[in-house]
Amino acid sequence: MSKRDLKKYLAELNKEQLEEQIIELYEKFVPVKTFYDFVFNPKEDKLLQESKTKISHEYFPIKKPNAKWRPKAKMRRSVAQKMIKHFIVLGVDPFIIADLMLYNIEIAQTFSSGNFVKQELFYKSILNSFEQAVNFIISNGILSEFKTRILEIQQQTIQQKWKNKYDFEAILDKIDL
Repeated sequence: MSKRDLKKYLAELNKEQLEEQIIELYEKFVPVKTFYDFVFNPKEDKLLQESKTKISHEYFPIKKPNAKWRPKAKMRRSVAQKMIKHFIVLGVDPFIIADLMLYNIEIAQTFSSGNFVKQELFYKSILNSFEQAVNFIISNGILSEFKTRILEIQQQTIQQKWKNKYDFEAILDKIDL
């Protein structure tokens, strides 16, 4: 069904029928419920904090009580990417999305500063996240607010002697900082 056909169909319904359909969608589909729950009670700060906690546990997992050993860091970029995508779909404020994007990179760098990471994919993945974050920040016109953090991330790649540090620099060379 095209968007035009949908509009035509909805125009034919009365208010009660529209309300019934929306309630049915709300009850039947989790993404619709999530959307409406967020629209009427955003709690962006709480959502951001929960997301940051999940991301940090990817790198610094918490030892469960009575466990004999500490769990291994998973370092999955996909966890943060899903959260970022979810924030975008919900229409969360771009400042909060940008904060989460940069936090993801910063926590990975904090991990790599104290742990040797031999997987090349880790560094490539963080570079991709950095490029996406910078592009997002520029496209939303909020570069001046995040300039310091972006530069600090790039400096960390130099301090930690990342093999792809020049790729981070190349991304910043494309923009006027």
